[in-house]
Amino acid sequence: MAKIKVESSVALYPMPVLIVGTHVEGKPNFMTVGWATRMNPKPPILGIAVVKTHQTAQGIIENEAFSINIPNAELLKEADCCGIFSGREMDKAAFFDVFYGSELQAAPMIAQCPICHACKLVDTIELDPVHFFLGEIVETYTEKKYLTFGKPDLTKTNPFVLTLPDGNYRSVGDVIGKAWEIGAKHKP
Repeated sequence: MAKIKVESSVALYPMPVLIVGTHVEGKPNFMTVGWATRMNPKPPILGIAVVKTHQTAQGIIENEAFSINIPNAELLKEADCCGIFSGREMDKAAFFDVFYGSELQAAPMIAQCPICHACKLVDTIELDPVHFFLGEIVETYTEKKYLTFGKPDLTKTNPFVLTLPDGNYRSVGDVIGKAWEIGAKHKP
């Protein structure tokens, strides 16, 4: 099979759909992001990229805190809306039951999301046109119904992903193998 050259892109398959919360002008504000990744296990650090001109970027810088909320498929319309419209245009917090943990009062979280992380800002990498924020998870919230053996269960949380360049949301599919096991005895 012959490889062909196509347009270079930062699109990776798939991207998580996350709703980031912070305070803007003293009020909770939310924005959907897909540019996100796990950065470190201990302390637990997540990284998100936010365009510098967005209100969320300014709120994270001012408050040095933000939340990462993992929506389920039931929140598809709300998550998409939070990625389309600016907080300058609408109060996106009105979609949600907002709550706060005990540690960070400028990291509003969404009660309807199966998993919510409150993060303190630990570093910012300046790129153009984004800030890449590194946040240490200081608190995580969920409900018993989303756990199996005390850990979040993907089939119960029912997250969804974004694929580019097609611009579609997709549900997470079937298990096709066990990580760190299926290839353990595989030899070329």
